Amino acid sequence: MAKKDDQANGLFNEEVLAKLKDTKKALQAQEQQRREEEEAKRLFERKQREKNMSFAELLEKHGDHGSKF
Repeated sequence: MAKKDDQANGLFNEEVLAKLKDTKKALQAQEQQRREEEEAKRLFERKQREKNMSFAELLEKHGDHGSKF
C-alpha cells in the first residue's frame, strides 16, 4: 500500500509518463511531416517560377557560360 501511495503522490506515475511520451512522439511526427510538406511546396513553387520565366530571364539568372560537352 505504501508503494502505491508513493506513486500516486509522485510527480507523474508510469501511465501518465507513457501517455506523455506517446503524445510527444505524435507531435514530433506531425512537425516533421509539416516541415516536409513545406519543403515540397517551396520546391514546387520555385520550379513553377522558373518554368514561367522567359528564356532571357533564365540566361540572366544562370548565365551563358555552358558548353555543349
